[in-house]
Amino acid sequence: MDRRTFLASAAGSVLAAPLAAETQQTGKVARIGVLSSFGGGLDRSGQPFLQRLRELGWVRGQNLTLEFRYAEGNLSRLPDLATELVQLKMDAILAVGTPASLAAQRATRATPIVAIASDPAGTGLVASVARPGGNVTALATDTGLEVVTKRLELLKDAVPKASRVGVLWNPTNPPEARLREPLTKAARALGLSLGFVGVTHPGDFIDALTGVTHDRADALLITENSLNTEYRTLIVDYATKHKLPTVFGDRVSVQAGGLMSYGADFSELLKRAAVYIDKILKDTRPADLPVEQPTKFELVVNLKTAKALGLTIPPSLLLRVDEVIQ
Repeated sequence: MDRRTFLASAAGSVLAAPLAAETQQTGKVARIGVLSSFGGGLDRSGQPFLQRLRELGWVRGQNLTLEFRYAEGNLSRLPDLATELVQLKMDAILAVGTPASLAAQRATRATPIVAIASDPAGTGLVASVARPGGNVTALATDTGLEVVTKRLELLKDAVPKASRVGVLWNPTNPPEARLREPLTKAARALGLSLGFVGVTHPGDFIDALTGVTHDRADALLITENSLNTEYRTLIVDYATKHKLPTVFGDRVSVQAGGLMSYGADFSELLKRAAVYIDKILKDTRPADLPVEQPTKFELVVNLKTAKALGLTIPPSLLLRVDEVIQ
C-alpha cells in the first residue's frame, strides 16, 4: 500500500468511527409491551419469545426495551394494564391469552398488537383469519372446537371406565361460552355425561371443585383460561387428593402433577409471535399478517400421577404420547 492510499484509508477510518458511534447512539430502540392474562415468566432471559427476538437481531438492553404487565389471573386488572402500555407509547404489544388480547384491542386502535388467543376471528379480535384488518393480528392457540373435544376423547381413552366427567370452565370467557353444546354432543357419543362447574373468580375454586366430587365425577376436564392457568397447582392438588384423573390444554399443568394434556406447543407459538413482532418493527402492518393456526400439538402424560391415582394408561394411548413424565 503506498503512502497516499494509506492516508486515505486512515482518514476514512477516523471519519467512519464517530459516524458509526453516532448511528448506534441515535438508532431507534424498539419498545415492546407484553400483556399477559396470567402470571410472570415471559420476562426471563431463557424464554422462547426473547430467544427468538435475539436471533432476529433484537437484543434487550441494546436495541430493544420491554415492558411487562401481568394480570396474575385477576382479569379485572387487564384494562388498566393495557392502558398503561398504550400510554407508554409502545411500538407493538404482545398480548397473551384471549382476555388480555381483547383488553389490548379495546385500549388502542393504533398500536400494533400480536395476540396469542383462542379463536381470534370468533371473538372479534380480527375481521377474518386471512385478512385480520385493523391493528391486530394473532396466533391461534387451537384450530377450533375439535381440540377440546379431542381432549375429552383422550381422557376417555385413559380412563375407559369413566362415565361422568366434570368440566371446570369460565362461562363468561367468550371462547369457552361456545363449548357447552359441542362438548355435550361429543360426550354423548363417547358414552359420557358432563357436569359443568363455573369459575369466574379465584374465590370460586374450592366450591367448584367440591361440587365436582359431590357430583361423583370420574375425571376432570380443565378448560384453558387465565384463572385455570394461574391456579393450576390448586386444581392439581385437589384432583390428586380426590383421585380425579385430569386433562389440561398445556404441558406445564402436567409437569405440575396433572395426568395429561393435549394442546398446541406454546413455545412454538411464542417463537412465531416474535417473528410477527419482528415483521411489525420492520413496518409490516398487522392487517397484512394472516392469523396463523397452530401446526404442532402435543400429547403429554404424567405416569407418576397415573400411579398415584392407581391408574394404568392403556398401551394403545402410550404409543400416541409425545412426552412421558415419569
